[in-house]
Amino acid sequence: MPSTPAEIFSEINSRITADPAKTAGMNAIYAFDLSGEAPGQYHISLKDGSADVGEGAPENPNITITMKSEDFVDLATGKLDGTMAFMSGKIKIKGDMGLAMKLQSVLR
Repeated sequence: MPSTPAEIFSEINSRITADPAKTAGMNAIYAFDLSGEAPGQYHISLKDGSADVGEGAPENPNITITMKSEDFVDLATGKLDGTMAFMSGKIKIKGDMGLAMKLQSVLR
């Protein structure tokens, strides 16, 4: 089970590469700005079934998600519900809210 944001983003990249149909038709650039125990900036760029996932801030993201790294790990591993996290202020979203809803299918 991945326990750091870097491990999770690496796993997301492997999963999308193994099953590109999962993100077919999605064209979006997600930016993640993580603070807390393992701070960093990450991105997930999806374009017609191909993906670029990794460290660094993307140019012109459609959505920027700001949260603590430990909350991101809990979200990605299913310990934290995305809607509850948003409602309680653990996640801040700037940009296209519709993409936030689709993120759960990308993370899992």
